Amino acid sequence: MATIAFTPNLRRHLDAESARVPVGTVRSALESVFSTNQRLRSYILDDQGALRQHVVVFIDGRRVTDRARLTDVVNEESEIYVMQALSGG
Repeated sequence: MATIAFTPNLRRHLDAESARVPVGTVRSALESVFSTNQRLRSYILDDQGALRQHVVVFIDGRRVTDRARLTDVVNEESEIYVMQALSGG
Protein backbone atom coordinates (compact mmCIF):
# COMPACT_ATOMS: atom_id res chain seq x y z
CA MET A 1 0.00 0.00 0.00
CA ALA A 2 1.08 3.55 -0.72
CA THR A 3 1.12 6.42 1.77
CA ILE A 4 -0.77 9.69 1.39
CA ALA A 5 -0.03 12.75 3.51
CA PHE A 6 -1.52 16.22 3.71
CA THR A 7 0.17 19.52 4.57
CA PRO A 8 -0.12 20.88 8.10
CA ASN A 9 -2.25 23.74 6.76
CA LEU A 10 -4.84 21.30 5.39
CA ARG A 11 -4.76 19.30 8.61
CA ARG A 12 -5.31 22.47 10.64
CA HIS A 13 -8.63 23.15 8.87
CA LEU A 14 -9.80 19.62 8.05
CA ASP A 15 -9.45 16.12 9.40
CA ALA A 16 -6.73 15.05 6.97
CA GLU A 17 -4.45 12.54 8.65
CA SER A 18 -1.85 10.52 6.76
CA ALA A 19 -3.15 7.16 5.56
CA ARG A 20 -2.21 3.97 3.77
CA VAL A 21 -4.04 3.74 0.44
CA PRO A 22 -4.33 1.08 -2.27
CA VAL A 23 -2.10 1.20 -5.32
CA GLY A 24 -3.56 2.24 -8.66
CA THR A 25 -3.98 5.91 -9.55
CA VAL A 26 -4.03 9.22 -7.75
CA ARG A 27 -7.81 9.17 -8.11
CA SER A 28 -8.17 5.76 -6.44
CA ALA A 29 -5.84 6.86 -3.62
CA LEU A 30 -7.86 10.02 -3.03
CA GLU A 31 -11.17 8.16 -3.25
CA SER A 32 -9.93 5.84 -0.53
CA VAL A 33 -9.36 8.82 1.75
CA PHE A 34 -12.63 10.48 0.73
CA SER A 35 -14.59 7.34 1.63
CA THR A 36 -14.01 8.21 5.28
CA ASN A 37 -13.75 11.99 4.88
CA GLN A 38 -16.23 13.49 2.42
CA ARG A 39 -15.52 17.04 3.59
CA LEU A 40 -11.96 16.76 2.32
CA ARG A 41 -13.20 15.92 -1.20
CA SER A 42 -14.77 19.33 -1.81
CA TYR A 43 -11.61 21.08 -0.68
CA ILE A 44 -9.28 19.11 -2.98
CA LEU A 45 -11.48 18.47 -6.05
CA ASP A 46 -13.66 20.83 -8.06
CA ASP A 47 -17.18 20.10 -9.34
CA GLN A 48 -15.79 18.14 -12.32
CA GLY A 49 -13.58 15.96 -10.12
CA ALA A 50 -10.30 17.64 -11.11
CA LEU A 51 -7.78 19.07 -8.67
CA ARG A 52 -8.71 22.55 -7.56
CA GLN A 53 -6.46 25.29 -8.85
CA HIS A 54 -4.88 25.87 -5.44
CA VAL A 55 -4.09 22.16 -4.79
CA VAL A 56 -0.92 20.37 -5.89
CA VAL A 57 -0.25 16.64 -5.56
CA PHE A 58 3.18 15.03 -5.68
CA ILE A 59 3.98 11.34 -6.10
CA ASP A 60 7.48 10.38 -5.00
CA GLY A 61 8.59 14.01 -5.30
CA ARG A 62 7.13 14.60 -8.78
CA ARG A 63 4.12 16.78 -9.49
CA VAL A 64 1.20 14.85 -10.99
CA THR A 65 0.73 15.50 -14.69
CA ASP A 66 -2.97 14.65 -15.03
CA ARG A 67 -4.81 17.19 -12.89
CA ALA A 68 -8.19 16.45 -14.53
CA ARG A 69 -8.55 12.67 -14.54
CA LEU A 70 -5.88 11.95 -11.89
CA THR A 71 -4.52 8.92 -13.75
CA ASP A 72 -0.90 9.20 -12.57
CA VAL A 73 0.25 5.78 -11.32
CA VAL A 74 0.60 5.03 -7.61
CA ASN A 75 2.87 2.09 -6.80
CA GLU A 76 3.20 -0.06 -3.69
CA GLU A 77 5.92 2.12 -2.17
CA SER A 78 4.68 5.49 -3.46
CA GLU A 79 4.50 8.49 -1.19
CA ILE A 80 1.73 10.91 -2.16
CA TYR A 81 1.80 14.42 -0.77
CA VAL A 82 -1.20 16.76 -1.08
CA MET A 83 -0.65 20.44 -0.54
CA GLN A 84 -2.35 23.72 -1.19
CA ALA A 85 -0.63 26.60 -2.88
CA LEU A 86 -0.44 29.62 -0.62
CA SER A 87 -0.88 33.14 -1.88
CA GLY A 88 -1.23 36.51 -0.38
CA GLY A 89 -0.30 40.06 -0.73
